[in-house]
Order: sequence, then structure tokens, then C-alpha cells
Amino acid sequence: MADKSKTTIIVKKIKKGHEAHHGGSWKVAYADFTTAMMAFFLLLWLLSMLDPVKRAAIADYFRYFNLLESGQSFMQQSSAIQQEVKTSVQESTPSETRAKRFEEQFKKTIEEKLKELKDHIMIDTVEGGVRIQIVDLEGEPMFPLSSAEPTEKAREILKVVAENIKDEPARVAVEGHTDAVPFRGGKTTNWELSTARASSARREIERYGVAPEKIARVVGYADTLPLIKDDPKDPRNRRISIILMFEKEKQG
Repeated sequence: MADKSKTTIIVKKIKKGHEAHHGGSWKVAYADFTTAMMAFFLLLWLLSMLDPVKRAAIADYFRYFNLLESGQSFMQQSSAIQQEVKTSVQESTPSETRAKRFEEQFKKTIEEKLKELKDHIMIDTVEGGVRIQIVDLEGEPMFPLSSAEPTEKAREILKVVAENIKDEPARVAVEGHTDAVPFRGGKTTNWELSTARASSARREIERYGVAPEKIARVVGYADTLPLIKDDPKDPRNRRISIILMFEKEKQG
């Protein structure tokens, strides 16, 4: 019997790999990446516009986000963290922020309305508030010698001060100071003079709109707290200090 030859046919299928390169999946991934980067830079821009206190609160929120692994539900833990951050913001919102804002605003007012008298005005921030000092200069007193009645220049300054502080949410302290030159007026001393000048300044700011209930104290310190410590007789030691004491701001 004759052998029949068997022919084996092998078929090779070649996959064309270039077809995958023309798919649309990479475009979706690229679009997602671009969107994420845009959102990231938008977030950075928004954070840069927040004040430091709020920025710190947001940082605290994400710092404690790993507490979600403690077994509580997402909503329970998220609510607890938000409440903690909210409380932190309320307690830590400093009055210094408001004081700094007022200081910058009042400095602009001085340039606009009291430019000719600005050398008589000193303003700085103190703990929880702002201090405005109206000082004498050599040959330019804010009160006549041995008198508690303000000069016209002093009245002009006190008027602008009152107009700017009357609506601020702050209590007001008025302090009178003298230099170390002994007062020559019988039994009256620098204590009485400084107190009388502080009371006179109080009456002036009340006259221009500061509510009496906003006044926290009126006191005279004589020459015990000199502005120019190296020279107790310097005329700049004769001054009126008006201090705004801002209360801690509460939000929510």
C-alpha cells in the first residue's frame, strides 16, 4: 500500500501593533491629568488669598484627616474635625488682625486729612489693640502751658480720631502724660494736669461721636511713663494716648 504524503499547513497571524497607538484611551488620561493640574493650581491660588489664620485652620483639617481610620464613619469623623477646626478658628482669631487693619487705614486718613499735623501723631499696635498718641513738639503744644484746654490743632486731630474710632468694635482708653518739668500752679501737680487733659480729650471725642459707654477708662500718669525715656523733659513726653482695645472676634 502506497504511503500518502501529509502536508501540514501552519497559518501565522501577525497582529498589527500600530493600531493600539491610535486608540483614544491616552487622550482621556491626558485630559484627566490636565484637569487635575488646573484644579491644583486653582487651589494654590485660592489658598494664597486666605489670611494666615484660616489657612492654618485648613491645614489642621487635613493634618488630622487620617483619624478616619479610627473606626468612625466618614460623616461622623468629618463632622467632628470640622467642628474642631471651626472652634479653633473662633478661639484663635486674633484681635491683632483687626488692629492692624485699623492702623493701616488710619495712617492713610492722616495723610489725607491731617498731613500738616502728622508730626504730632504717632500710631502703633499694642497687645489686642491700637494706640494713637497726640504729642507736643518744640514750640507747638497740644495744650497751652499749665492748661487742660486743647488748642485748635489738638481739637482738629481729636475730631478726626473720633470720626475714625466711633464705629469700631472696641473699648477706648484715654491717658494723659506730662514731661518731668515740675508743674508750677500752687497745689496742682502733673498728676492733676495729666488727668485733667485726659478728661478734656475724652470730652472732645465724645463731642464728635464716640459713645460714652465705649470709654473704658480715663487716667493721668503724670511723667511716670515717658515716651522719650532718655530725656524726661522732652516736649514729646507731653501727650494724650487714645487706645482702642478690640475684643476677640467671634465668627459663626
